[in-house]
Amino acid sequence: MADKVAAVPKKEFSFPDALVQAYRTNERMNQYLIENLAAEAWRAPTLDRKGRDIAAIFAHMHNVRVMSLKAAKSAHVPEQLDRLKCTPEITTKAFAESARALSATLMASSNASGAVKGFKPDVVGFLGYLIAHDAHHRGQISMLARQAGHALTQKAMFGMWEWGSRSKEAGA
Repeated sequence: MADKVAAVPKKEFSFPDALVQAYRTNERMNQYLIENLAAEAWRAPTLDRKGRDIAAIFAHMHNVRVMSLKAAKSAHVPEQLDRLKCTPEITTKAFAESARALSATLMASSNASGAVKGFKPDVVGFLGYLIAHDAHHRGQISMLARQAGHALTQKAMFGMWEWGSRSKEAGA
């Protein structure tokens, strides 16, 4: 008779942990995009030469996070990024810092009443807003890089849809 392998018990589902992991995965997507952008794309002018360049969009993304953390009265509020001075390295660090602070805010809000100061209706809506905002700008950045002649590789484009892979990289 063959030996039976004992089933590994599944970890009990935790809604607060799942919310935070979803946000960490979203953040990993942002870091993945920065890692896969050609250096020449960072300051490439837009086609109309009027809109935000890629660096300015990343600065905007981070600064909206900072604004949200201030409104939520977070224990830690990072410094804003200067769109004219930020580099991929500075942006990577700033994003990691704001993501840690937002993860803490998400965890605290989901373990308490579900409310997030300065945001309606609740922590789930807040997470949706954060992810939608970042995803919108990731698409915009991808388009601008292509228009500037520095398109992301096909592997990188598909990689931004590999939620499971990015989630593992984010610590799932």
